[in-house]
Amino acid sequence: MAADPAIGPLVVAAGDALIDLILRPDGSVTPVPGGGPYNAARAIGRLGVRVAFLGGLSDDRFGRMLEAGLSAEGVSLELAHRSSLPTTLAMAEIGTDGSARYRFYVDGTSAPAVPAERGAGLPGDTAALLTGTLGLVLEPLATTLEGVVAGLPESVMLVLDLNARPVVTPDPAAWRARVERLVPRVDVVKASVEDLAFLRPRDAPAAAARWIAARGSRVVLVTDGGGPVRVLVGGAEHEVPPIPATVVDTVGAGDTFAGAFLACLVREGSTRDDLGDGDRVLRAARFAMGAAALVCGRAGADPPTLAELGGWPAA
Repeated sequence: MAADPAIGPLVVAAGDALIDLILRPDGSVTPVPGGGPYNAARAIGRLGVRVAFLGGLSDDRFGRMLEAGLSAEGVSLELAHRSSLPTTLAMAEIGTDGSARYRFYVDGTSAPAVPAERGAGLPGDTAALLTGTLGLVLEPLATTLEGVVAGLPESVMLVLDLNARPVVTPDPAAWRARVERLVPRVDVVKASVEDLAFLRPRDAPAAAARWIAARGSRVVLVTDGGGPVRVLVGGAEHEVPPIPATVVDTVGAGDTFAGAFLACLVREGSTRDDLGDGDRVLRAARFAMGAAALVCGRAGADPPTLAELGGWPAA
């Protein structure tokens, strides 16, 4: 049953939708809808914030599964691009500690096949765009999304979740160059310490985060597995402590963090100019940390509802 339609400003989550084939230590395999922006869109929708997905969907059985997962959370499909190409697949091998190691099957599949015209103009009431992950790598999707960013109105907040995947990035130098082109327009960069190591191999994570901030991003969020989240905002650095969680697996935790962080900002009516407010940004980061912790306690990418999080944080 579809979620009730949300109201208010629109968030667009743009990028890859795929099927995670979850391979557990006991050898069992479970197909689970996934993809960074796909998971983030579901997380935002489940929190009751209006959201649309911009990306490629197949008309095969897995594609219908992906579409149903979006519709169930009230995510609009008006920007989705449908094709008869097979659904993109990722094999997520789960370790005994719950961590996931990925292998991707992308050639000739649906996620990359998003033509430039699909990104020509977002709805006029778009308040924020979230993108990243394989959306920075797979072609023609990556070029389409870079064009979307280039055409963004000044009022639209842009969140970039790096979520680097070295195993499926054939040209790391081109990926780094694309990130460097985008960063001056990006308002919030969310990156793990592993992402930063791939982006800036010669820098420590803290130095890489400061490099991003120096190039114009107003907020940099650095995640580190089960450790604290480092937040660079307003020229200062802060840490948000982790929330204890019993880890089943970490699939979708980072995507949920990004989606919940943005949903909290949009729900408060935050604009790009508000992102220098450290209290506002840290409040959203703590809310996102709680959402990610709940996901870690579940199998696969299963974002929490607002009720499970105890409501929105008090301003």
